[in-house]
Amino acid sequence: MTDKMNAAWSALETLETGVNDRHMLNLFEVDASRADTFQCTAGDILLDYSKTNIDGAAKTALLALAEAANVTERRAAMFGGAVINETEGRAVLHTALRNLDGDPVLVDGADVMPEVHATLSRMGDYADLVRSSGITDVINIGIGGSDLGPAMAVMALSPYHDGPSVHFVSNIDGADVSDTLRGLDAKTTLVIVASKTFGTIETMTNARTARAWMLENGGKPDEQFAALSTSEERTAAFGIPAERVFGFEDWVGGRYSMWGPIGLSLMIGIGREAFTAFLRGGQAMDTHFCAAEGAENMPLMHALVGIWHNQICGHATRAVLPYDQRLGLLPAYFQQLEMESNGKSVAMDGAQLPRHSGPVVWGEPGTNGQHAFYQLIHQGTRVIPCEFMVAAEGHEPDLTHHHQLLVANCLAQSEALMRGRSLDEAREIMAAKGLTGDELERQAAHRVFAGNRPSVTIVYPKLDPFVLGQIISLYEHRVFVEGIILGLNSYDQWGVELGKELATALEPVVAGTQSADDKDGSTRGLVDYVQRHRA
Repeated sequence: MTDKMNAAWSALETLETGVNDRHMLNLFEVDASRADTFQCTAGDILLDYSKTNIDGAAKTALLALAEAANVTERRAAMFGGAVINETEGRAVLHTALRNLDGDPVLVDGADVMPEVHATLSRMGDYADLVRSSGITDVINIGIGGSDLGPAMAVMALSPYHDGPSVHFVSNIDGADVSDTLRGLDAKTTLVIVASKTFGTIETMTNARTARAWMLENGGKPDEQFAALSTSEERTAAFGIPAERVFGFEDWVGGRYSMWGPIGLSLMIGIGREAFTAFLRGGQAMDTHFCAAEGAENMPLMHALVGIWHNQICGHATRAVLPYDQRLGLLPAYFQQLEMESNGKSVAMDGAQLPRHSGPVVWGEPGTNGQHAFYQLIHQGTRVIPCEFMVAAEGHEPDLTHHHQLLVANCLAQSEALMRGRSLDEAREIMAAKGLTGDELERQAAHRVFAGNRPSVTIVYPKLDPFVLGQIISLYEHRVFVEGIILGLNSYDQWGVELGKELATALEPVVAGTQSADDKDGSTRGLVDYVQRHRA
């Protein structure tokens, strides 16, 4: 780590030590314009981070940290097609998939954009064909990045869904594929197998099961299967012709891939025009990220607020709380995006990271969470920074009162986290109820809220394809900035490999065709239990 980076980290740590007991309400008292100063916009999206303990000095120091980490130069390298995924020797160009009318993007001296646009056009033609063919249901079989992104987006954009019903199968648990196939008509179902290598064991096991189901129930797998893969040999061997195979390059990581062929199920559901609007939203955030300066840059500031809370203040988790029922899968999607990208312990140079990497990301939609885990957020012993998200307008014009209540709940939660309730205020409440003496004190203590708990709020006009594209792109770039500042590679995922390797070796042991003698005592005992109780 450079001397400049060390100095930038030290400056932030010193600032935090001096303000960690300060109540953020005081910041609003001394600065009447704080709400306007500690926010930024990108298009019609607003990011408010004024309900944090970041003041002017901290914001300046955070921007200095980004400058010391050369975020601007690394950003240019990513968009320019440089090999920034250094452990795998790859460019990182998911942004090219939504570069609908931008400049050429060169990888190894060749412009990749003609092929990107050709693939997008093929996807659109195929989606149009499926939508007009009598297909009633589409099953996307994938896992991880080949499943969670499109599943999240299909749910989020259900008001725009005018095509076949779209279903998702990912788990190797037979219940997943069995429950999905039950009740579908094999003659009018399209199966999309999403696997870059066409060798992912969970995906291919489920694909073979779906193929057998289709054959047994009068369908035609040779006509009703498509593939999202780069392996022409394996897709052909499976019986899927080249015209129904849509590939993507190794510079598109799985958790960043729904902008291209992995998004085919979404395109079939919402149509070519709406899918293009989704891409346009992502592209708009890309343009903002590359052009906006300093504190006006939303992905940059979103990342720096996260760095302040996690690495500087030591808050180990982050709650993502969309006040939108259709964003029910968004916390899980961001969990994968952040924790698979920045859940590392080794820096780019192979050395151990000098500080913690990414936070634990979790969450649920509001208002359900208010009747569950918000208790811990408000009165627990650990501080959990929260990220609220809400639309100014809903999709149900006849239910505007519902949406007003939804927005009121969202804004009230962030206010309550900041404001809290003092012991004196709690005493007044209990006294008004007629309590006195020790019982008043006891009951009042239970009604104290520490407050001073940070949150950011993202507000957008309405959840449409363009806005969803903006939001996803915002979080992708936020992860990028955090990774650069932490000095790690956000685009590999070696942590998923060991368990997969051991599972492959354990399968014959569980099946009973291979001895468990070389396994540890715990694993041997667990295998023995399974074998004794398996019918």
